[in-house]
Amino acid sequence: MNRQTLMLAYAGAAIVALTGCAARPNTPAPDELMGYANAIIPGTEEDLHGNVGDRVFFDKESAVISAEAFVTLQRQARWLMSYPYISVAIEGHCDERGTREFNLALGYRRAYAVREFLIAAGVDGRRISTISFGKERPETVGSNEAAWAQNRRAVTTVEGPAIARQ
Repeated sequence: MNRQTLMLAYAGAAIVALTGCAARPNTPAPDELMGYANAIIPGTEEDLHGNVGDRVFFDKESAVISAEAFVTLQRQARWLMSYPYISVAIEGHCDERGTREFNLALGYRRAYAVREFLIAAGVDGRRISTISFGKERPETVGSNEAAWAQNRRAVTTVEGPAIARQ
């Protein structure tokens, strides 16, 4: 085979390949769709919860960021920097012990500590609101240390598109 014939053969093969690709529908086969119904969409609350971590935990009567919480909040900050159009709310929660007023104030301090961490990590503070639920929304019901530990938390929730807060 001479060079010209070889070039024509390559060109013909390329045309056949391209034609075959163009003729193939873009619809995936049913077995290719397995698992997509439950796929997590990037930039959603489900993404934050499932892939980053949306909550951090605190010691009794404390709003100090622990080493474990530090790692989670670093991931949250990176995630928020990747999605600059998203605003979040930080919810502060407490266990059932203490008065309602004490726990509302402690929940606020926890939410505020998380907010300040995220701001220090580079997230625009106008994208972060805080709220305290005190002991009103327990994650786990029970009057024991295991339940109390799960309820002493701050949870980051996606509010929607970031808006400038004044």
